[in-house]
Amino acid sequence: MTQNTTRKAAEPAVTALSGAPDASLPSPTERRRLREAKSMTEKQVATAVGVTRSTIRSWETGRTTPRGRKGQTYAKLLAGIEAEIRQREAQARKAEREAVKAAQARSAARLHSTHGSPAFPTGPPPRDDGDGQERTATATVARELDPAPASRAGAGPAAGPPAAAPSADADAHAHADAEADATAGPGHVAGAGTGAAEAGIEAESRPAPLPVPDTPDQAFDALYTHSAPSLARQAFLLTGRRALSKESVEQAFHLAWQRWPEVAVDRDPAGWVRVAAYEYAMSPWHKMRRVGRRPDRAGPGDGGPGARALHEALLALPPAYRRTLLLYDGLGLNLPETAAETEASTPATVNRLTYARDAVTARLPELADPEVLHERLGTLARTVTPPKLAPPLAVRSRSERRIRLWTRAAIAFTALILGATSFTLATAPTHYEPRLAPAEPVGGVPGASGPQRLSPQDLKLRDRLRAEPMNGPYRLVPRPV
Repeated sequence: MTQNTTRKAAEPAVTALSGAPDASLPSPTERRRLREAKSMTEKQVATAVGVTRSTIRSWETGRTTPRGRKGQTYAKLLAGIEAEIRQREAQARKAEREAVKAAQARSAARLHSTHGSPAFPTGPPPRDDGDGQERTATATVARELDPAPASRAGAGPAAGPPAAAPSADADAHAHADAEADATAGPGHVAGAGTGAAEAGIEAESRPAPLPVPDTPDQAFDALYTHSAPSLARQAFLLTGRRALSKESVEQAFHLAWQRWPEVAVDRDPAGWVRVAAYEYAMSPWHKMRRVGRRPDRAGPGDGGPGARALHEALLALPPAYRRTLLLYDGLGLNLPETAAETEASTPATVNRLTYARDAVTARLPELADPEVLHERLGTLARTVTPPKLAPPLAVRSRSERRIRLWTRAAIAFTALILGATSFTLATAPTHYEPRLAPAEPVGGVPGASGPQRLSPQDLKLRDRLRAEPMNGPYRLVPRPV
């Protein structure tokens, strides 16, 4: 055996003793991220691996590479942390999906019990015969008015044909559901089958879908008929004034009709109108009006003393907290939707919701349970008597009349400005003329000097000289030529 052969045979043994770097180790930055995600200090990791704290710091900064048995122990520790983080994220996604599904189920049940069948449920998509965008917009509004489109889409033959192709959000949710199914195992698949069967039974109990509205007028009327009464109830709960709640709803639908191309293609037209109505109803400028100074007295349709006490506790909250509590516990929106509608972050929304619940519980201790508060507030939002609203045709006519009025006023104001500008250009001076300084008396300067005044003797001498110019030999007399 030669020296070269001996060296080659000894290389594996040297590598095993020295410890080659583990290929499964993450990058140095990822090592530190995993440790911080586990909320472990460098000292805790060093104790678990059996090295010093400076060694862990050098491994995380990339100055050295873990090798040998210590490196394998370190790699196993990081792999366990990563698996635990993935499992925790999968459980969080699963819990969030279940919470969203539960909230959607509550909203659908509440909407179904309040309004019955929707005004224009989802039906077959209309043909594109030249006005495809307009028909698509009206179909979108009709789909948004449907309380439970997801269950109808996955139901059997009684559910009717699908309304449209799945969107990008649906693909994302489907991808997330597929990941959760792969993580959960076969038990989750069985649960999904049970849910599909329940969805099929629920779809069979629904009435047949009505045709989709063909014109913007029909789509707006359907949205108004479906959403206006519930919006009026919600505005009354927020303000305590029926006249202001009616005005808020009509103002919101006026704005929706003015911006109908934008509202028709919105993912949630009813939510768009709800935001506009809430913003108008909660405006602080109403306190300067007579209609916004005192709440209305309780009527016969406002429930018993318990409902009135809950309404008074709701009105005692600040506007932002009142709106958050009504959206989350009254309408059943989830935290992200509530935060987006109130234009606040999710932590701020959680703090507002917690404060509002504590304030209501302080006045009504029997509502300490969130489920009881949710049920009582939802019942109050459904049973309160809404103010009498105008028909949708009148709302559209007023909105169009207001648009024409403001358009004419803008044209008249523009013409007035142009006329004033033209008159100014025609009559204004073309060059600068400096003003003359005002006259002032001059003092301290002697008068102008001149010939002295002649005395009587001087006058007599002057007359004599003028009368006898050539007398006397002393005068030079010119010779005649």
